[in-house]
Amino acid sequence: MIEGRVLLLNGGTWEPLTVISIPRAINLLLSDKAVVVEQTGRFLRTVRSQFPVPSVIALQHYINVPRRHAHWSRQGVLVRDRHICIYCGATIGDSVRGKLVTRRDLTVDHIVPVSRGGKNTWSNTACACFACNHRKSNRLPGEAGMKLLWEPKIPRTSYLVIEMGNGPDTWKRYVEIGRIMR
Repeated sequence: MIEGRVLLLNGGTWEPLTVISIPRAINLLLSDKAVVVEQTGRFLRTVRSQFPVPSVIALQHYINVPRRHAHWSRQGVLVRDRHICIYCGATIGDSVRGKLVTRRDLTVDHIVPVSRGGKNTWSNTACACFACNHRKSNRLPGEAGMKLLWEPKIPRTSYLVIEMGNGPDTWKRYVEIGRIMR
């Protein structure tokens, strides 16, 4: 059996749905339920045939997928926000106040501080650089004279699974399509 994973996209929208095994992907292709979008360059050989191994496939028809709620985690917040500070927009490699931002400088900030009843929820937490998190301190953003660049939202589980799973580079553009659609 051939090992590997394939990104499955929704029909019509090409929104990422999940990651499936190569045999499951080939079954969907052979039953005309999906089409190949990207190939790996490898082949699955049988006694009589060979099949190109896909990297990304899309369903033939759109399916309605209800929102699936992801469990909150600090790592999930950083991935959801693409390691971008919600206040200043800084990301890894940017310079903030003369200091180069590293992964360690990005923290999870509580929009409503824990000391004021704020909880560890998707809508109350966001990625923030150390400088902005320190500046905001134990206050609400408005009290600190800061504005949110976007509204923190509950992500679909599949995006976190795909992004945390460190999929191939060919998957990145489809994950971006999914971000735009949510």
